[in-house]
Amino acid sequence: MSNWQIPPSVSLPQEFLKIVQDYTPESDGSVVAQILWHRGVRDMATLGTFLDEKAYQSKTPFDFGQEMNFAVKRLEKALNKGEKVTIWGDFDADGVTATTVLWEGLGQFFPADQQLDYYIPDRQKESHGLNCPGIEKLAHQGTSLIVTCDTGSTNIAEIDYANSLGIDIIITDHHTLPDERPEVIALINPRYFVETHPFYHLSGVAVAYKLVEAMYLTLADIPRKPLENLLDLVAIGLIADLVKLTGECRYLAQKGLKKLQNTQRLGVKKLLDLCNKTGDRPMDISFGIGPRINAVSRIYGDARFCVELLTSEDEKRCHELAEQAELANIRRQEIQRDIIKQVQKKLERIDLSTTNVIILDDPQWMAGILGLVAGQIAQEYQRPTILLSTSEPPFAKGSARSIREIDLYQLVSSQSHLLHRFGGHPLAAGLSLALENLPLFIEGINQQLRRTGIDLTSLSSEIEVAAVVTVSQLGKSLFRELKLLEPCGMGNPTPKLLIQNCYFHNLWHKNLEDFKGRKIAYPRTTFEIWDSSIEQGFPGMWWGHHKDEIAADTRYDAVVELDFNTYKNRYEVRLIALHPYQQESLTYSNKKDFLIDNRHREISQEVSQLNPLFLWECPRDWTKLSREYQQAILRDKKLVLAYASPLKKSAHTTWINLVGIGKYLARTKTSISCQQLQNRLNLSYHTLELGLISLAENGFKVKKNQENLSFELVNHEAKINKIEQFLEAVALENFLQQYFATVPLEILQAILNHEDSIDF
Repeated sequence: MSNWQIPPSVSLPQEFLKIVQDYTPESDGSVVAQILWHRGVRDMATLGTFLDEKAYQSKTPFDFGQEMNFAVKRLEKALNKGEKVTIWGDFDADGVTATTVLWEGLGQFFPADQQLDYYIPDRQKESHGLNCPGIEKLAHQGTSLIVTCDTGSTNIAEIDYANSLGIDIIITDHHTLPDERPEVIALINPRYFVETHPFYHLSGVAVAYKLVEAMYLTLADIPRKPLENLLDLVAIGLIADLVKLTGECRYLAQKGLKKLQNTQRLGVKKLLDLCNKTGDRPMDISFGIGPRINAVSRIYGDARFCVELLTSEDEKRCHELAEQAELANIRRQEIQRDIIKQVQKKLERIDLSTTNVIILDDPQWMAGILGLVAGQIAQEYQRPTILLSTSEPPFAKGSARSIREIDLYQLVSSQSHLLHRFGGHPLAAGLSLALENLPLFIEGINQQLRRTGIDLTSLSSEIEVAAVVTVSQLGKSLFRELKLLEPCGMGNPTPKLLIQNCYFHNLWHKNLEDFKGRKIAYPRTTFEIWDSSIEQGFPGMWWGHHKDEIAADTRYDAVVELDFNTYKNRYEVRLIALHPYQQESLTYSNKKDFLIDNRHREISQEVSQLNPLFLWECPRDWTKLSREYQQAILRDKKLVLAYASPLKKSAHTTWINLVGIGKYLARTKTSISCQQLQNRLNLSYHTLELGLISLAENGFKVKKNQENLSFELVNHEAKINKIEQFLEAVALENFLQQYFATVPLEILQAILNHEDSIDF
C-alpha cells in the first residue's frame, strides 16, 4: 500500500496570505497558500515572481558568457560566407521541439534548404547523440557547421571526427558535461552553472531558444517574425522533458503556455484536437502532445516528419502527419500493455522474496518501449527493474528504472565491466551488454543490492498529498486557485488532494476508442464521489481501472487531482489512489523539516536537545544519504548533517595509496578487512572492488577469505584500462562527496523528497 505523506496546517503570515488572495478573488486562497508554503515559496519576492511571470526579470542569453559569444560570432561568419549549416537534433519531444526552434529561428537568418537543413537520428538504427556515419554524410553534402540541440556534450570521438572532416560544431545541450571541454566552437550548456542559477534546469529546447534569442539581439534588423512565436514550442519541450520548472524554466513555460492557447501552428492544433485538449494546461502537453511526439520515434524510428508537423502551413498535410503521430501513440499504448502483461506472466514464475532486482529479457520486445514498462513495473513491485530486448544479438539492449530509495546509476555501474554501453541517473538508465554476460550481470547486480542492506519488503510507494479537502470544496473556485501553481512539473508537482471518509456511486467502466472509433483495450471507470459535506456527488474518473475495484458500500480515503474536462465542459477529479477508510490510518509529516544543516561546524546545544540522528561521514553516493533520511522519517527524528568537507585528493593519489598498502601487506604477509581498507582509502565497496581488480591486473594476486584481504606480489603486465575504470570511479566519488559537502540544503531536501525525476 502507498505511504501517504500529508503536510500539517501551519499559521501563515498575513502579508503572505494577502498576496495570494489578490490572485484568488473567488476564494480565500488558503489551500494554495498552504501548498506554496510547504513547497518552500515563503518570501514575498519569490512568491511574486512565482505567481506572476510579469514580475520575473528574464535573463539575457549572454548570461551564458563567452560560449554564447563564440556561437553567435561563428554563425555570423557562416551567414556572411554562405556556408551550409546543419541542425543536429534528437528524436524525443524536447529534441524535436529544439530542432524546430532552431529550424524556424535560424531560418530567419539562413535560407532554408540552401544554407540550412536539419538531421535527426533514427531511434531504432542510430540511438541518441552524434554519430560518425551521419557526420560523414553531412560532410559529403557540404555542411561546414553543425549546431546540435538537446545532445552532443559528451560525444568526444564524434566531435573529433567532425573536426577532421573540416566541420565546426556548436553544442547546445542540457545533459551531463564531460570532464574536459571538447574541441568545439561553443558549448552552451546550463550544467556548467550552479544548481541555484535560473538557467540550470533549462531543457534542450530552452537552450536552443536562448541561442536564437542571442541572434535576434545581435542581428536585430534581419528577422521578419517575432521571437515570441517560438514560445509555444518551448513550452511543449520544457514540460514534456520533465525538467524542474523553476527560475527561467518556469518563466518560459508560463509564457509558452499562453502562446500555446492561441497557437497558429496547424499541426499543434490538430494534435490538440485528437486528444481533446485546448492547450491551456501543462497536462495538455504531458498527457497529450508530448506522448504523441515521443511515440513517433518509438514506433517508426524516424521522427524527422515531426518538424514538418510543427511548422507546415499545409492544413491537409498537417492532418495527415498528426494522424500518423496519433496512430503511433495508439500503437505504443498497445505494445506497452502487451509487454506489461508478458512481464507480469514472467514474474509469476519468479520467487520475488529472493529477487532484489527484476531483470527480464525477451527477443520480441521493442527496446523503445521498455523504459515506460520498466517504470510501471518498478513502482508496482517496488523493486529496481531492468528490461532487455534480445532481438539484435550479440547484444541485449534496454532500459532500467528504480524506486526512490535505491540509486540505480550506482547499482548498474557496479557491473560496468560487463556492460557494452550505459548511461543514466539515480532513477533511470539505458544500457546494453553482450548476451553472454547476462547471467553474470543478473547475479552481480543482485549481490550488489544485497550488500546495501536495504530491506525491499519494507519499502512502499509514496504519494505526497498537497492538501486535505472535502467534496464540497471541489469545483471552479478551487480549480482556479490551484491553477496558480501551474505550470506544474518536477519540483512543483500537480497538487494531489486527500478526501477522507468518502464513498462512490454510479460506477461504470468502458474501453476507450481511438480517433477512428476503434476500441482500445484500456479501461476507464467513471464515478461520482461523495462525502458528508455535500448532497450531490462530484464526477470523476479512474484511468486504467475497472469499476469492480471499488466497492459501492465501502468508505474510503481517496487521493485525487482536480481537473477540467474540456470535452464534457465540466470540472472533475482524477482518482490517483485509495484505500479503505480508517480513522487512525494516516500520519501527518512535513518532510521539509527533517534535515538540519550542521556541516563544517560544531554541534550546538540547541541541536543536541532535539535528540536527532546524526550523519557524521560525508556520503559517497545517494544510497547512503537516502537510507539515513528514511530512517529519520520512520523514527520521526531530525537528521543532522554533521560532516565536514572531505579532504581533496586526486584519484591518482588514491591509486598510489592502494598500491602502497598492497605492497606492505604482501611484504609483511598480513591481511586487512574490506571495511578497514574502505575506511583507509575513503572508498565505497563497489569502487574498492574495481581497485582490487586493478591490483590483480598490475602485479598482485588478491585473496579474499570471507571479508579479509591478503596480497601477494607476482609479475603481470599492467592493463591500463582497468586502472582507468578505478580512477574514474574514485573521481566520481570525490566529486559526489564535494557535492554533498557544498550543495544547498533545499536542493538536497527536494531530491530526497523525490521532487525531481528523469525519463529516458
